[in-house]
Amino acid sequence: MALHPITLQEPFRAVFYAPFYAALARGDYAAEGVEVTLRTGTVPADAKDAVLAGLADLAWGGPMRILLAHEADPASPLRNFGAVVMRDPFFLVGRAPRPDFTLKDLAGLTLGSVSEVPTPWWTLQEDIRQAGLDPTTLRRVADRGMAENLAAVAAGTLDVAQVFEPFVTMAEEAGTAHVWHVAAGRGLTGYTSFTSSTGRMQARRAEFQAMLRGLAKTLAWFAATAPEAIAATIAGYFPDMPPARLARCIARYQALGLWTQDPYYPEEAFTRLETAMASAGAITRKPGFAATADNTIVAEALGDQAPSSAATAAAGSATTAEAATTRGA
Repeated sequence: MALHPITLQEPFRAVFYAPFYAALARGDYAAEGVEVTLRTGTVPADAKDAVLAGLADLAWGGPMRILLAHEADPASPLRNFGAVVMRDPFFLVGRAPRPDFTLKDLAGLTLGSVSEVPTPWWTLQEDIRQAGLDPTTLRRVADRGMAENLAAVAAGTLDVAQVFEPFVTMAEEAGTAHVWHVAAGRGLTGYTSFTSSTGRMQARRAEFQAMLRGLAKTLAWFAATAPEAIAATIAGYFPDMPPARLARCIARYQALGLWTQDPYYPEEAFTRLETAMASAGAITRKPGFAATADNTIVAEALGDQAPSSAATAAAGSATTAEAATTRGA
């Protein structure tokens, strides 16, 4: 059976999305018989809208968008499937090394939180609550971008900034900031998966399953491949970034277990995100995993390769411990 060509919507360009670019660059979708065209994006919130408008068959992005959609409309047709980024890719950085830093130390500091997207603050504020500190009492700069906050840390006018790669590596190269806190250490968190509608998932089920098989090959390759080789593969998507810097960014994320080893969406990751959004006031009810995510399509696509829930949980616990050892590194 010939597969229908697929349009895939990008939310915005970011290093932590590396597996999505690698799947295209390596031809992993094409090898499964489906032609996938990338529709570039710059506004994260627009990715799901492109799917709803029929401009794209599916998008990748934060599961939080689907939680927000179900908050606004419990009958929303949007669903997540195909996990890729299931750990938080953000860091807290400060001007001088501080290996003994804990989140409780934020009580006496001014934090520049990410303004470009909301998930990093929602998840961090829940971590702060869990640490015994009320996040609403912090001195927080919430309306500046990561580049501006990082410059303020370098200038000594801001204590700590919340950033992702390549900002961390750039700061380290310049000697202007050091990692204080690694958000990936909290454990599995639903950060990036595919998004589509229930109708499109039914109409393009064979194509999406082929993509999932291709993505599984990409993720297995990521787990076994040196950062330099990954950087070389996706360099075309980051033409303005020095190859050595891109490789360092990838190496850091690899060490943190940022990317899943298969596309199966761990319910633990969803629950942690849903809990953080609720405590932040971003959602007033919890629709639950079954109402917003679909692992059936993944299981159908991968067959015997799809892990059991118990195996997924065990793998998550192991990688959580590994990620925690990198905190402050």
